[in-house]
Amino acid sequence: MFENKFVVNKHDNYTVIKVLVKKLDTHIAPTIKSELVLIAGNGERNIVIDLKDVRYCDSSGLSAILVANRLCKNAKGTFVLTGLQIAVERLISISQLDTVLNITRSMDDAVSLISRNKREKKIDY
Repeated sequence: MFENKFVVNKHDNYTVIKVLVKKLDTHIAPTIKSELVLIAGNGERNIVIDLKDVRYCDSSGLSAILVANRLCKNAKGTFVLTGLQIAVERLISISQLDTVLNITRSMDDAVSLISRNKREKKIDY
């Protein structure tokens, strides 16, 4: 049912959730939250959410983002939000979440941030 709304790609040291729809809202956010809990439950500490295709985000979307951040923080990992479009970036800024979230422009920057944080924390994954 939600296969075409987002994809999950597991890599060696992180997992990426790429949202494929234009709206991160009540239609998709609860399913993403469930997926995040499963990913964290499987021991993943580092999660990237790629919002490159997302043009709109509501409070339920922000809630899913905050769940990801909390799960990674609790696991002593890194959460990264990447690919923000202008409207979503504005919402994140207005909500002052840009001060607490790791936000990068590109997936490459997100992966670099995770690698850098892993070295600084000196944790074996």
